Amino acid sequence: SLLGASLSLSAHRCIQLYTTLHRRTCSSGTAPRITTHYTIHPRDKDPRWEGIEMERFADEADVVIVGGGPAGLSAAIRLKQLANEHEKELRVCLVEKASQIGAHTLSGACLEPSALTELFPDWKERGAPLNTPVTEDVFSILTEKHRIPVPMLPGLPMRNHGNYIVRLGNFVRWLGEQAEELGVELYPGYAASEVLFHEDGSVKGIATNDVGIAKDGSPKDIFERGMELHAKVTLFGEGCHGHLAKQLYKQFNLRENCEPQTYAIGLKELWTIDEKKWRPGRVEHSVGWPLNRNTYGGSFLYHLNEGEPLVALGFVIGLDYSNPYMSPFREFQRWKHHPFVAPTLEGGHRIAYGARALNEGGLQSIPKLTFPGGLLIGCSPGFMNVPKIKGTHTAMKSGMLAAEAIFSKITAENVDSETTGLHVPEYSDSLKSSWVWKELYSVRNIRPSFHNYFGLYGGMIYTGIFYWILRGKEPWTLKHCGLDANQLKPAKDCTPIDYPKPDGKISFDLLSSVALSGTNHEGDQPPHLTLKDDSVPVARNLGIYDGPEQRFCPAGVYEYVPLETGDGMRLQINAQNCVHCKTCDIKDPSQNINWVVPEGGGGPAYNGM
Repeated sequence: SLLGASLSLSAHRCIQLYTTLHRRTCSSGTAPRITTHYTIHPRDKDPRWEGIEMERFADEADVVIVGGGPAGLSAAIRLKQLANEHEKELRVCLVEKASQIGAHTLSGACLEPSALTELFPDWKERGAPLNTPVTEDVFSILTEKHRIPVPMLPGLPMRNHGNYIVRLGNFVRWLGEQAEELGVELYPGYAASEVLFHEDGSVKGIATNDVGIAKDGSPKDIFERGMELHAKVTLFGEGCHGHLAKQLYKQFNLRENCEPQTYAIGLKELWTIDEKKWRPGRVEHSVGWPLNRNTYGGSFLYHLNEGEPLVALGFVIGLDYSNPYMSPFREFQRWKHHPFVAPTLEGGHRIAYGARALNEGGLQSIPKLTFPGGLLIGCSPGFMNVPKIKGTHTAMKSGMLAAEAIFSKITAENVDSETTGLHVPEYSDSLKSSWVWKELYSVRNIRPSFHNYFGLYGGMIYTGIFYWILRGKEPWTLKHCGLDANQLKPAKDCTPIDYPKPDGKISFDLLSSVALSGTNHEGDQPPHLTLKDDSVPVARNLGIYDGPEQRFCPAGVYEYVPLETGDGMRLQINAQNCVHCKTCDIKDPSQNINWVVPEGGGGPAYNGM
């Protein structure tokens, strides 16, 4: 067990204590650098790490799953269901970087219950927290002062008849309980920091994060290696823009036949409101103001029925925007003052805040999903239905299909595998013949159709003609515009945006918002927001784009501050604020930021977001 790993390493403490004391008396006075993480500055070249015990405890499972979200948990549940049905012993281990299952989960969320019903036909009896069936669907185009209502006709992707408004973190926590009852081993608070490989190049499993590394990259007295989890197959369900998936794309060239993924950032708040304004089951979406017609995005406002007058509201902005002065957070705060939105919130009280990147590439951006020893599931490869703004049902189904493909392979009498880590290409085939693929194919052109002179309005006309009438059967597939990181224009070609000051009642500043996310990290550890080159931010990002990371980060992680000498600026990274949204890794115009996992358990502590 993981506990055993800790005990097995405690014998090295005495040696370490001596080494640490020796190091502290001998370390040279070098200038502080921004990035101290061992992924950038390897430890085998660092004299401070000489004599430190680096052996890891290893444990074996049949299947290891990275990420305790809807996809990972659905895969784990389906595997154990199949094992029980066929009376097979199957060890399934799931690691999750959040301190509790569901604590890093953030979504709108309007849940389509199709995959859940397949997984647990009796979900109502099991007490799944789907408390709010959708009763009203409202869609608007906003101008600065007015609203143009848009009828929600049957067959349009935004229609939510039959869906449920949920707090996805609570739903995920419930899925975790179902998984544990079936015998899945859940390990929250353990971040998968490394992919392990067999000698033949196939995936062997993962290693969890080391603990006890100081901010300057040196070992603390309490340093402990992570542990290794080996498996016949490893499922990667890290969510949007997973950092291990990024490595796997390169290692196995998984993106050679697909378009680059394109993303959005979603910001969200929970409010308790005046009971007179509460309409449980009401779903509101809008496009238009405060965004211009060429910036993709929109809002949601959902009235939950959770025993108190609660609303979930948020704003989503495509990360292919071009103006480096754009601040998604401040656009969200400004939107709340619209005459159609503000009355709902007046007299209310904001109780939670968070943000997360989401995939918008759709079918065109799905990578190769299988490789020797592993599979990609859920939002990691990206199965979100963009016009529906729903990805939970498709993520769950991908996990279930992966489980079914793996199970028949693992339990086969004579496994035919060229590599030590099993390759399961059948998963890809079953996904392509499932309703997930059919659904994504039908909406494949809606998001890229917004890349036209008329922007939003051209896209809406396209949706009306080709989706509502032809159901996506047009014989062409539109392309996206390339990497989101390449879309920013130089600051000199753009107009700064004058955002109104927050009033502290409906709109708020960034730091008071981050405080509501419950975000916390061990302070004395290397920043997990690593820079490939520490000189790039000032020279390029600040020099050409006026430091856009100060604005696109929804948590105040990045700020440019004057040098102590007074001549020029330096980038300061407040890593402890990070809400693990991954926006910086996606949108950085220099592609110099590489997000890696901090110590397990760090990050936001969302309560039912």
